[in-house]
Amino acid sequence: MIVVRFKVQCKPEKAEQVMAAFKEVIAPSRKVNGVVNFDIGRDLADPNSFIATEVFADRAALDRQESLPEVAKTLGILEESLAAEPEATIFHVSSSEPWGG
Repeated sequence: MIVVRFKVQCKPEKAEQVMAAFKEVIAPSRKVNGVVNFDIGRDLADPNSFIATEVFADRAALDRQESLPEVAKTLGILEESLAAEPEATIFHVSSSEPWGG
C-alpha cells in the first residue's frame, strides 16, 4: 500500500481557483481501480494551503490516478498559483488496521 501526502501553499489571489481545480480531481480519482482513499482539504491554519492524503493499493494505482486528465489540468493551474514549493511524501505501508472499537 502507498500513502501520499501532498501539500501546496497558493498565492492568496489564486486559492479559490486552486480549490476549484482540486474539486474536479476528487471524484474521478476515487473511481480509479486501486485507489483506496483520496481526500483533499484546506489547511485550517492557512486558508491558502491545501493538503491531499491519497491511499493506493500499489504503484500502478498511483500511476493510473496521476494519468487522469483532471490531474494534468490541475498541475497546470498549480504552476502559476503556488506561493512556495509543494511538499510531497510517499509512504510505503506494509500493513494497516481500522482504528477504534
